[in-house]
Amino acid sequence: MKKVLFICIHNSARSQMAEAFLNHYGKGNFIAESAGLKPGNLNQFAVKVMKEIGIDISKNSTDSVFDFYKENRLYDYVITVCDESNAEKCPIFPGKAKRIHWGFPDPSSYEGDESEKLNFAREVRNLIENKIKEWIEESLS
Repeated sequence: MKKVLFICIHNSARSQMAEAFLNHYGKGNFIAESAGLKPGNLNQFAVKVMKEIGIDISKNSTDSVFDFYKENRLYDYVITVCDESNAEKCPIFPGKAKRIHWGFPDPSSYEGDESEKLNFAREVRNLIENKIKEWIEESLS
């Protein structure tokens, strides 16, 4: 089993969705966790759009990458999912893991009414889901 850590700024949306998708689609081959530089609260729109497709992340905690580091957790892959404009703020997890960056837009920073925010979160969810499926296929071939 390959251990994977997804990292984002607040561990509130993108990293949470990526963790959930990898644990769902990669079950038996991957174990995923997620963490952030400054853990915040779960993004309500991320929770809703994941629930729409049958994946419940509502009880997930938002975790600190620094706590994981202090616990000496080891990973085969560390994947940052910050958008390109915030990539320089996205934390790097030390260790010998293979580092990968996938830039996704941040549902938490999207401005609009509730319906627009929900639609944007769906778009990001779909991008992450497709990337996870593609990466699993590449990794297992």
